[in-house]
Amino acid sequence: MVRHRRLGKSSGGGLLRIVFFSFCFLILIAAVVAGYFAFEFERPSLSLGNEITTLGSKVEVPLSAQDKKSGLRTINITLKQGEKNAVLFEKHFPRLGWFNSDGTKEFSETVEIKAKEAGFQEGPAELTITLRDQSRMGFFRGNRTVKTLPITIDTTPPAVSIVDPRRYIQPGGSAVIAYTVSEVPVRHGVQIGNRFFPGFPGKKEGSYVAYFALPWDAVETGPTAVIAYDAAGNEGKTGFNATFKPVRAKKDTLTLSESFLQQKMPEFKQHYPEMQGDLLEQYLFVNGEIRKRNAETIAKVCASSDAEQLWSDRFLRMPGAGRAGYADQRTYMYQGKSVDEQTHLGVDIASTAQAEIRAANRGKVVFAEYLGIYGNTVILDHGQGLFSLYSHLSSIETSTGVLVEKDQRLGRSGVSGMAGGDHLHFSMLVHGVFVTPVEWWDQRWINVNIKAAVNG
Repeated sequence: MVRHRRLGKSSGGGLLRIVFFSFCFLILIAAVVAGYFAFEFERPSLSLGNEITTLGSKVEVPLSAQDKKSGLRTINITLKQGEKNAVLFEKHFPRLGWFNSDGTKEFSETVEIKAKEAGFQEGPAELTITLRDQSRMGFFRGNRTVKTLPITIDTTPPAVSIVDPRRYIQPGGSAVIAYTVSEVPVRHGVQIGNRFFPGFPGKKEGSYVAYFALPWDAVETGPTAVIAYDAAGNEGKTGFNATFKPVRAKKDTLTLSESFLQQKMPEFKQHYPEMQGDLLEQYLFVNGEIRKRNAETIAKVCASSDAEQLWSDRFLRMPGAGRAGYADQRTYMYQGKSVDEQTHLGVDIASTAQAEIRAANRGKVVFAEYLGIYGNTVILDHGQGLFSLYSHLSSIETSTGVLVEKDQRLGRSGVSGMAGGDHLHFSMLVHGVFVTPVEWWDQRWINVNIKAAVNG
């Protein structure tokens, strides 16, 4: 009996030892796993959106950092010149846990570096970008990636000289200005009010031109200047005179008939199935929300332009009678009540049904498809920010990317979009701003206001 009890006690102790050592083994495995994640040794990666060789008043640097394992801890940008050393940018990322799924894995931002503001002098210097991750390597400071760039500090702004600083402009009017810059600029153009119009190389070596415009509802020009930025981010600026010439407001009233709504709303319903309500509610949705979307599309299309002037001499006007003018302020009536107000930003021309629509000038097709209230639409880029728009077409006979010559056929007129009868809606735009086409149809106006400035 005694021997039996001793055997039982020995067996129980062995089981406890097995449990104990198993528990210790699990703790060891957990520690190894935690250590693997906490002490991972892969360095974070760094990429810059553009090469940095000079720094000045302000340089914008697209910076991307990435660490797929423990996540980012810090990003630090310092500038060193002789004995002077300053931190220009610093960002800290919190650690959210102990495993590789925690922490910020990616960072992408355009960082402003202002060397002049930090008190550095012109001359050579070193820019250092340092990344650290959340790893416990490096005595718990994390893995480190360092990129050191030799740069030149340049705080002298470029000098801008305007060929002819006098300009006359009216709401909906266009203008161009020619200028020179003392060094090759990385960005330049005209600032008028709160709108910036980018410039392009001119016909003469070292010269530049910038087309600009006022919206139809402008009440003043606001501050006007030609601005140029060099590679170091320094800004050179020269003001110029832009004499504001007011124009008389033009008002028009259109009556919406039941038959017109019944005819047009099904067309829009095909393209915008989200339309709801009765015919009037659908119409107001199209003339408001869809019109707004169309304007955003046009602005996007006109956001970039060919650097070369593709057009020459006056723009052709389609033969036919004018039905509506530029900047007509329309009031829409339905069953004797005013239901909407919009502004017509083009000229309507009508001749015969399905008339040939031809390019007003040489240009590149940048849009050729259906566009809401405009219906089937073609937009041409004539270079350096100048565009023409042709809408309500029954057919489009060109395609995006094609370079068309002046008077080349683009399609035929029609009633697509918000058109009550067969006609062409023709618009001119300067960097996405709708302007009056009348100026661009006038050779004398072009000679005096465009050619004289461009040819200098």
